[in-house]
Amino acid sequence: QVHLVESGGGLVQPGGSLRLTCTASGSIRRPYYMGWYRQAPEKARELVAKIRSNIGTTNYGSFLEGRFTISREDADNTVTVYLQMSDLKPDDTAVYYCNLNPFAGAAYWGQGTQITVSS
Repeated sequence: QVHLVESGGGLVQPGGSLRLTCTASGSIRRPYYMGWYRQAPEKARELVAKIRSNIGTTNYGSFLEGRFTISREDADNTVTVYLQMSDLKPDDTAVYYCNLNPFAGAAYWGQGTQITVSS
């Protein structure tokens, strides 16, 4: 069993920055991808960023234009992923979900954290 804990959402003004943190603990199968997806009202869930275990390959949503950076800390039974977000725009307003997706076995989702970009 794997447990995901998210933190770091909130209200920010346009142009501001936030950092999201997600910690996975438990029986984490490797290799995996871990990262963030988001879902705005009446829109489909989309990839924001993800990072692969071991080699650290990253993938980003095409809409980001270099504004976000994902990083990872990996221990035996825990993995923490950080999403540093800068130059936030109103279109970034959404619920952000942490995702752990092992290459083998079930994927796991966090409960989601709201980010609102508004003046």
